[in-house]
Amino acid sequence: MTNKFYITTAILYTNGPPHIGFALELLQADVLARYNRLIGNDVWFLTGTDEHGTTVVRAAEKNKKTPQQLADQVAGQVIDLAKKLNISNDDLIRTSDKARHWPAVVKFWNKLVESGDLYKKKYSGLYCVGHESFMKKSDLVNGVCPLHKTEPEKVEEENWFFKLTKYKKDVKRKIEAGELKIVPESRLQEILNLIDDAEDVSFSRPSSSLKWGIPVPDDPDQTMYVWADALTNYISALGYGQDDAKSKIKNSKFDRFWPADIHLIGKDILRFHALYWPAMLLSAGLPLPKAINVHGFITVEGEKMSKTIGNVIDPFVVIEKYGSETTRYFLLREIPSTEDGDFSYKKLEERYNGDLANGLGNLVQRVATLVENNLGGELIYRRITNYELRIMNYEKAIQEFRLHDALGEVWKVIVEANKYVDGRKPWVEAQESPERFLETMTVLVGLIHHIAWLLQPFLPETAQKIAEVFGDDLLSKGIPENYKFIIKKGAGLFPRLK
Repeated sequence: MTNKFYITTAILYTNGPPHIGFALELLQADVLARYNRLIGNDVWFLTGTDEHGTTVVRAAEKNKKTPQQLADQVAGQVIDLAKKLNISNDDLIRTSDKARHWPAVVKFWNKLVESGDLYKKKYSGLYCVGHESFMKKSDLVNGVCPLHKTEPEKVEEENWFFKLTKYKKDVKRKIEAGELKIVPESRLQEILNLIDDAEDVSFSRPSSSLKWGIPVPDDPDQTMYVWADALTNYISALGYGQDDAKSKIKNSKFDRFWPADIHLIGKDILRFHALYWPAMLLSAGLPLPKAINVHGFITVEGEKMSKTIGNVIDPFVVIEKYGSETTRYFLLREIPSTEDGDFSYKKLEERYNGDLANGLGNLVQRVATLVENNLGGELIYRRITNYELRIMNYEKAIQEFRLHDALGEVWKVIVEANKYVDGRKPWVEAQESPERFLETMTVLVGLIHHIAWLLQPFLPETAQKIAEVFGDDLLSKGIPENYKFIIKKGAGLFPRLK
């Protein structure tokens, strides 16, 4: 039986269109999903949209739409972005989906009730609409939310609360023991520091304040707070909460894929995923996810993205101008996987011309040309005993969520291959020593085969185009002895930008 691999992104909040940071998250998850498929695992890859809450209502009013209309619009944009970026997700869940999502949320809520972990109380506090979360005064900087730069609203109401304090020691112990892995190490320390001061959390709002959401079971005057609803997407998409006839099917999707192997999220929602969600799962008697991988933010030429400044990067514009493969390469290579990284069109064009056009594109084109012109476009592969390709850190970097470093390892091979061409001068060898020329081209074709294999999780279209040029229908890790490459050069992979 093959190993399973279940990966999720956070679900995009539908108060606005998908941004470049969400594009990065989709890409990072896509690499991990494609890599696991490549090594033979049974993969399920989920993304989705988070459609309830006050912020969505206000954004809809501003745009003269209903919350559902706005959610439909943004969900459509997410689907379009995933398609344009060639994201290989198996599913997309929407929290307004009353057939798939709501039954799971209701069942999950009732599990918390059965465990005695929900109680009602009057509460007054500071509510950040952007976070959809109550905040402490100590969380504020000069009286405002440090992330959203807005003053929280003073709210006094009666809500349902979840007994987070009952489970925080267990959650902390599981994190410290590595049962719930937090990547990178800096985020591990951050969540451990937060846990000790954690209090019980509000899990509902009065429906008079929030009508757009899932009603609390047996209490229609209350609407579920967005995190009680949203986090459940990771199991609702697998069929949790569906009717008994479906849920009792042997080897159901939920039984096969839960717990998640990786929740991939941004650093601003770490607390909800690494503390609230594990505590909720413990209360409901369900296994915890195995790992939470946390990425940073994208800045623009050193500045935080802001609609006020006018420096928000629209991923659709980038893809339209440079193409999906270039967008994939730049975001995955330039932005460190677990840290903040900077976006600029200047850097993107430098990466394109330097790495893609002069590096990879040039290598593929000149090797294909040499084989086509001097060997009639055919090369029978044989292992060259005096040349060994060493790819030491690629797999380790992927497993450690250092995707930028894994791509760096591929480019080391590309640089090595280009240096090999320059050093051997095969255009001279073809005239003076056909045997030596054949050896050179065999090494180079082997290198390009390996480069294409390594690129599959990152640049799947490019890997496929290389395979087509080299008549390589293997795209496998190794090459059988005497395998025949039928090579026919095509248009350049990455023509230089003018």
